[in-house]
Amino acid sequence: MRLVHINLLQPGMKLGKRIYSEEGLVLLSEDVELTSRLIGRLKDLGVGYVYIKDAATEDIIVPDMLQEETRRKALVEIKQQFQSMSGLKTKKRIPHFGKALSGVMNTILEDLGSQKEAMIMLMNMNASDFDLYNHSLNVCVYTLVLGVAAGYTRQQLMEIGLGALLHDIGKTQIASEILHKPSRLSDEEFKIIQQHTTYGHRILKDEPGIPLLSAHCALQHHERIDGSGYPFGLKDKEIHEYAKWIALADSYDAMTTNRVYKQALLPHQAVEVLYTGSGTLYEQRMLERFRDCVAIYPVGLSVTLSTGEVGVVAAIHPRVPQRPLIRVLKDADGQTLSSPYEINLSTALSVMITGVEGVEETPLSAQSEQLES
Repeated sequence: MRLVHINLLQPGMKLGKRIYSEEGLVLLSEDVELTSRLIGRLKDLGVGYVYIKDAATEDIIVPDMLQEETRRKALVEIKQQFQSMSGLKTKKRIPHFGKALSGVMNTILEDLGSQKEAMIMLMNMNASDFDLYNHSLNVCVYTLVLGVAAGYTRQQLMEIGLGALLHDIGKTQIASEILHKPSRLSDEEFKIIQQHTTYGHRILKDEPGIPLLSAHCALQHHERIDGSGYPFGLKDKEIHEYAKWIALADSYDAMTTNRVYKQALLPHQAVEVLYTGSGTLYEQRMLERFRDCVAIYPVGLSVTLSTGEVGVVAAIHPRVPQRPLIRVLKDADGQTLSSPYEINLSTALSVMITGVEGVEETPLSAQSEQLES
């Protein structure tokens, strides 16, 4: 299958993967034939990319970071627990809160542990829009991959994983009209949103089954090493390492997810934006580790090469994720090849990816605004 930008969809194309709503419900099933009406509906929902079945790429398998059942059950549990906290500004306890989410964490870790080479692959390429539950799960999974790469123990992975899963739980205390405002926030509204870090810490710090370090992740994930973050303006070593990893995953997921007022960036664009914060917002060593863990060109993505040829990302090299295997489908003149062939960019060093089919590259100055996650 291949990954097609929403603007390039044509009636008659067949879906290669299901499309889910923000509640985790199936909007369209695999093998559904697209019509003009369905394509228009997907655009209205804010879907940016769709996996399409294609004869020339039928053997290209797009890997999932989590099994479908794991993701579904995790989203159900996250939604239930978060909704139980909605509007709760007291220290009232929710029975089995920590136990339930620890069970979710164990299942996620088992899924990731079963993969030979766990990498950060986008979990929301065909999602309809940004929402708190999917965002929390995505940030958790991305952070765990970083934790594994950093050599964390099982206990440490549980701590940082729960911290990542619950980093935004304080947003359950924010008025819905502000949290779901379909446009940019005013300065006053942004100050209200910033309170989610202290609300989250208040909810988690004495919660049975939730490590105190996980609560600190909720408190510190918007702190930045130059002191420009919130809520306390902490600097560098004052910020716990867990919170620094979560900050990267949080910003990355926010940038690569569609919003009503903001087009999602592709992974390579988001990583480029993160690098503008090297040494000021984020530690350079962490950015380098993050870059090495991210599949910046997702499997199935249609790309243009420096040779003028057009192809599809067929596989990711785990040691050099920035240099994938490309199946060339069109020559430099734009003619479809009767016999596609592959170029391994990890060895063909003179060939580069210069663009993504159907996507106009956004200037870096404009992209940098996306760091306001």
